[in-house]
Amino acid sequence: MSTQNLVIIDTGCANLASVRMAFERLGVSPKVSCDARDIRAADKLILPGVGTAVAAMSNLNERELVPLIREARQPLLGFCLGMQMLAQASEETMNESAELPCLGIIPGKIKLMEVGTLRLPHMGWNQIAHDETHPLLKGIPNGSYFYFVHSYALEVTQATLASCDYGVPFTAIAHQDNVFGAQFHPERSGAVGARLLQNFLEL
Repeated sequence: MSTQNLVIIDTGCANLASVRMAFERLGVSPKVSCDARDIRAADKLILPGVGTAVAAMSNLNERELVPLIREARQPLLGFCLGMQMLAQASEETMNESAELPCLGIIPGKIKLMEVGTLRLPHMGWNQIAHDETHPLLKGIPNGSYFYFVHSYALEVTQATLASCDYGVPFTAIAHQDNVFGAQFHPERSGAVGARLLQNFLEL
């Protein structure tokens, strides 16, 4: 196993076992923790998440993880809802007239996808578009398929590193400083998902 100190942040709202096993297959033994000392000492951080934005942000606040994540300077990768929590705000609330404040690291808002006659959630394999220049996407051809499960998405912004289309374009991968977000599930995306995780480990 690699000696790289990888910490999966225990948000209390993710399938941590599948994420951990994805990295173990790459020869890395990650630590799952919500302890501030572990998070600050990590070489790299993973922010997973499933469920609703309201529940996820509530868990982050209850576990006092919000300031830790905002202050992190090491490379950090959020998956699916983990990526959405990195944005400025989300429309996924119980109140249609309100927005949920999120971590505010990646510019842009999470919005309900307007997909016309297509079904929500957007679930299954879809292609991402990128210019093949960023190290996170090394060896991943433009047009590669990844596995998505979501109804809300980040609008396309200056932080968009790769996009996807499902009735409307949305951000598939975002990047801001040391922080990355992937709307899809790399751990469920086969060889290209494993390659993206390996690339992250090598950043």
